[in-house]
Amino acid sequence: MRLILRFIGFAFTAGAILFLIGAGVVGYVFHHYSRDLPDYTQLADYEPMVTTRVHAGDGAILAEYSRERRLFLPIQAIPPLVVAAFLSAEDKNFYKHGGVDPEGVARAAVNNLRSGGRRQQGASTITQQVAKNFLLTNEQTYERKIKELILSLRMESVYSKDRILELYLNEIYLGTAGGGPGNYGVAAAALNYFGKSVNELTLPEAAYLAALPKAPTNYHPFRQREAAIERRNWVIDRMVENGYVSRADGDKAKASPLDVSPRSLPESSAVAGFFTEEVRRELAERYGEKELYEGGLSVRTTLDPTMQVMARKALVDGLVRYDESHGWRGAQQRIDLASGEWGEALAQIKSFGDVKPWQLAVVLTADAQKATIGLQPRREASGAVNTERRTGVIGLDGIRWTRKGRVNAALQPGDVIYAEPVDSRSGQFRLRQIPEISGALVAMDPNTGRVFAMVGGFSFDQSEFNRATQAWRQPGSSFKPFVYATALDNGYTPSSIVVDGAFELDQGPGLGVWRPENYNRKFAGPRTLRYGIEQSKNLMTVRLAHDVGMPLVSEYAKRFGVYDDMPQLLSMALGAGETTVLRMTTAYSMFVNGGRRIKPTLIDRIQDRWGKTVYRHDERQCVSCNADAWSDQREPTLVDKREQVLDPLTAYQIVSILEGAVQRGTGTVVKSVGKPLAGKTGTSNDAKDVWFVGFSPDLAVGVFLGYDKPRSLGGRVSAGVLAAPIFRDFMTMALKDKPATPFRVPPGIKLIQVDAHSGQRSSGGSKGTILEAFKPGTAPPDGYAMAANGGETTGAVPGDSAGRGGGVGAGTGGLY
Repeated sequence: MRLILRFIGFAFTAGAILFLIGAGVVGYVFHHYSRDLPDYTQLADYEPMVTTRVHAGDGAILAEYSRERRLFLPIQAIPPLVVAAFLSAEDKNFYKHGGVDPEGVARAAVNNLRSGGRRQQGASTITQQVAKNFLLTNEQTYERKIKELILSLRMESVYSKDRILELYLNEIYLGTAGGGPGNYGVAAAALNYFGKSVNELTLPEAAYLAALPKAPTNYHPFRQREAAIERRNWVIDRMVENGYVSRADGDKAKASPLDVSPRSLPESSAVAGFFTEEVRRELAERYGEKELYEGGLSVRTTLDPTMQVMARKALVDGLVRYDESHGWRGAQQRIDLASGEWGEALAQIKSFGDVKPWQLAVVLTADAQKATIGLQPRREASGAVNTERRTGVIGLDGIRWTRKGRVNAALQPGDVIYAEPVDSRSGQFRLRQIPEISGALVAMDPNTGRVFAMVGGFSFDQSEFNRATQAWRQPGSSFKPFVYATALDNGYTPSSIVVDGAFELDQGPGLGVWRPENYNRKFAGPRTLRYGIEQSKNLMTVRLAHDVGMPLVSEYAKRFGVYDDMPQLLSMALGAGETTVLRMTTAYSMFVNGGRRIKPTLIDRIQDRWGKTVYRHDERQCVSCNADAWSDQREPTLVDKREQVLDPLTAYQIVSILEGAVQRGTGTVVKSVGKPLAGKTGTSNDAKDVWFVGFSPDLAVGVFLGYDKPRSLGGRVSAGVLAAPIFRDFMTMALKDKPATPFRVPPGIKLIQVDAHSGQRSSGGSKGTILEAFKPGTAPPDGYAMAANGGETTGAVPGDSAGRGGGVGAGTGGLY
């Protein structure tokens, strides 16, 4: 008995000594590894990288920018089903342990012993994973594991379980089903694997997401499909075992297919590449690359998706129309058909994804009557090439535009081409070619500057250069309305007479004489100022600019934003400077909105990751919009403090004249739209640039065509033939369901019947009679020949020998 007691005493003493030693060792280890631990309190203010999302005006997603694709969700917004799936897969005792799960450690140890070291099972809790992912590295060392354990215990003492789980579910990497950045967090994964919000996920979908944290690439939905289904079903079994779902529901979920379909952006985003890239550049310039790709901005743009599709179709049709009129240039490239494996070879050729319904194809056979073509294989959502071979036929009708009498005169086997389906049932296609010419189209609200649509070229995939904002081109005669607006704002009337006759200007010693010409090289003699714009008369414009003075014209051009600092040369009055489509469309908008300055914008509003508005384009203040009670609410009024750049009466006179240019001038091709429209053609020297800029009462549109490396579009080519039809086609679509709203006449304007040729009053019903817009006190008296400045005389505007400013004699009330 004594020996037993001694043994027990010895054992107790030894145990106590060992315990103290062990405690000392543990204490030392904890002290040693606690010295350089990261500051876990920083998690209280954690702001993860979040995806910036760009929305169209109707809320549809246009683009996303991120380094890590993530949408942050508070734990309260994550449904219990998703939480249950992740707890079952990763840490079923999460809400019971204090950061380290002894049961899990023991279970992992037993399993690892049984496996003989072949397959090691970890025992990390969700808290430990948060500590590792946020504060430590992924290195597989005992040192890192000890630090992870210490941090986990400390985090559990400071943060709630919900906060730790929130961090985990928003930070965890969940792989990617297609291209682009990987998915981080359950919200981004739900969208990009299933096209759903987390609240819409089904049991098998939630279980699949919970299966991914262990090894996303091992459970890829396409490349590792069987392994993915097996792992998903394992998660479902754990959910049943833990009591989250019934056995019947679990068995039903396990029998369901793995239906992953990576989210694709809407059609409008595919045709809005130039628009979204312009928005991206503005965001990067405003906030910097870091905030753009990590800050989680929510950007509501001004884009109208329907109008964007219309704009692209109108411009592309116009570019193709011109390009095809110049004949077939030949195949894109050629591939060898000898091996018979044309599908794989064709799949390797880069095609433009934003030219649908055009498709890349290879000519397989060709004879006089038809060619058989093989279409580029489709790519699956997984990125894999579909091996299905699709073919079609191009007949004589499909190559008629090439002006070749036989199909095999245009196409040979091995030619890589673009083809457009004509009849899907018969497999008929039409030959297409990528235009060499390019151009741009901008459509905006003239009252606010909100850009509804922007197309900067034929294909964004082909070239990201935006010809609407980055191409500086000569506007030609589309600049003339600003010269005439200057005159109308400084004493002239639409009935003032200006001579359409020869004009010469000695430019100084050694510079010779400048002799501008009209497009048709003819003179019309004394005509009204209105006639000068409607018929786009160069000589009348030069004479008018010479009279009012180029310094004043330059000032007005700056006011409208056409040029920042226009050289005071008479040739500039004919559009010899360089500007952009966006600037010209904005400037024309100021005519139809009553002369108010507007700033073009592609962005309505920007919110930060917390939903706070950090930018708003509309700066108008709403008076009485914030009443404390309904009884105090008065009718809201918006205070408009925008600068008046042009007299509203002058602005309407220009609108009326430009409407005349559509009705009987150089833009008559636009009349077929059947709605009140106004606008002006513009053709530069040698027809290197052609324009049409115009508007309805509530929609302003600018169109430009030209080669990227400027060269002539052809002898005697005009904007009325090339650019105006694109404007017409777009307006036909955009205004189809809109009423025929007339242009708004401002108070003070007098509409008087005058003879279109002489500008004098005319009796009603006479041939050639039009309604002319006059400011108060400027209407022509009966039977009196109008002076150039509307009845009043004025002194000449001084000029110099180079024509910068300068007037022709103006003091007699005579003809110009």
